[in-house]
Amino acid sequence: MQPDEKCQAVSELLTAVRADEFCWDSSTPVPAVASVGRPQRPVLLDPSKVPRRRLGNPAGRVALLHAIAHIEFNAINLALDALCRFRNMPQDYYLDWLSVAADEARHFQLVRHRLQQLSADYGDHPAHNGLWEMAEKTTDSCLVRMALVPRVLEARGLDVTPGMIKRLEAVGDDQSCSVLQTILDEEVGHVAIGSRWFAFCCEQVGIDPEPTFLELLRCRYPGSVRGPFNMNARLLGGFSATELQA
Repeated sequence: MQPDEKCQAVSELLTAVRADEFCWDSSTPVPAVASVGRPQRPVLLDPSKVPRRRLGNPAGRVALLHAIAHIEFNAINLALDALCRFRNMPQDYYLDWLSVAADEARHFQLVRHRLQQLSADYGDHPAHNGLWEMAEKTTDSCLVRMALVPRVLEARGLDVTPGMIKRLEAVGDDQSCSVLQTILDEEVGHVAIGSRWFAFCCEQVGIDPEPTFLELLRCRYPGSVRGPFNMNARLLGGFSATELQA
């Protein structure tokens, strides 16, 4: 599926749901995680083999924007997978993740448009598949998915995006800064949605969210979550002071 087709499909689905013209059918088989629709490009490499470039020249800015576009495209798939994979959740859960998918599609289109303004496009550079690999590792549990995707991988964007904005400001790329600021502002809400449904899943099985989250980091997340952290954004995204201190 081409990126513009996916974005259009998400928009049409959201419109149908808001107009009460969509039938939620929980009997539909859960899709295989490997069946996600993606274009033939970009070429996917091991993260260590994806070239890094400095932002002081146009090629470096294009490479950065391409990496962000790839993250946003994967985020569409992650939101849709959370929507269709985990059954028997409250209706608000599905409405939340559909709204996230629509936001991510819009973010992707914003970044892609900026790439096109710089005579580039999504697919021109290699990328890696780290975000989707985490989806594959968390198909067994909505609780684990909510902990490790929105509250770890997406929350990481809250930490690193302000620094990217400052670096782009330093080279005078105000248009790219505006795009990233929009994404940053709205991603706080996406992380908060993950926090909300992680807490809900914990409540359903009678466990405490704070120690559960920290234990999942230890057992299910390779490596460690490294700072510096955007404390204010993470607090708005539903992290507790105890979690941030840990």
